[in-house]
Amino acid sequence: MGIENRLMKTLKHDMAKIKATKPLIHHITNFVAMNDSANATLAIGASPVMVHAHSELKEILSAASALLINIGTLDDYWIQSMHIAADFADDRIPILLDPVGAGATSLRTMTALQLLSAHRISVVKGNYGEMMSLMGEENAVKGVDSLNVAVERVSELLKEFSMIHNTISVATGEIDLFSDGKDIYFLRNGTEKLGSITASGCMLGSVIASFMAVQKDMLLAALEGAAVYSIAGELASDSRGVGSFRTTLLDSLSTITPEDVMDRINLEKL
Repeated sequence: MGIENRLMKTLKHDMAKIKATKPLIHHITNFVAMNDSANATLAIGASPVMVHAHSELKEILSAASALLINIGTLDDYWIQSMHIAADFADDRIPILLDPVGAGATSLRTMTALQLLSAHRISVVKGNYGEMMSLMGEENAVKGVDSLNVAVERVSELLKEFSMIHNTISVATGEIDLFSDGKDIYFLRNGTEKLGSITASGCMLGSVIASFMAVQKDMLLAALEGAAVYSIAGELASDSRGVGSFRTTLLDSLSTITPEDVMDRINLEKL
């Protein structure tokens, strides 16, 4: 069965299950994105929590259905929190790693690679430059933004990345790319306005993690979350400016239907 047909069979069920069960999504995420990530999680129907204190991580995680680790604002204490949380989550709940700014500094790149090597990471989601930096490509990132990179090169590295790390990999850009180490999928949805607000990629991570909480097939969960988020962005794109776009994006996430997604989705296997 093709991936789009599988999405049609599961998306309605998974969206309903998120709203019905309100799974707890534990975030260790950056200061810039916390509020937006929490609101995106709530908008899709899940329940966010942002905890990094060592002494309460295991207690909170025992009630969580997914763990999101975002390395956007790092210090030594938070890095330890990420490893403690991932140690406890390993083999219990799925983990999404968002390697924000990997390639911009050695600390970010090293932290992401250490998390990947030490823990069972279900999904890694970054922009083109971040994902390429984790594969050793240089000069692909400026600050936390991806520089111009050929889609063909990203596709080539993404499949290799998934095979090496035994994970689902997602590279976001003009075309969002997904790999399970065997195949590459292209998602051509979204709007340029998503690049005009901060934390848009972090919010995507929260939405994907919400689907990971209810869908055991991690490739399918990543595709579902990305399709819902990107198409919610399309539905919000008529807003007047970037401030109203942020608000309308949350509105769209809270009201989007499976029919909206399937009517607009532009997904193909390479």
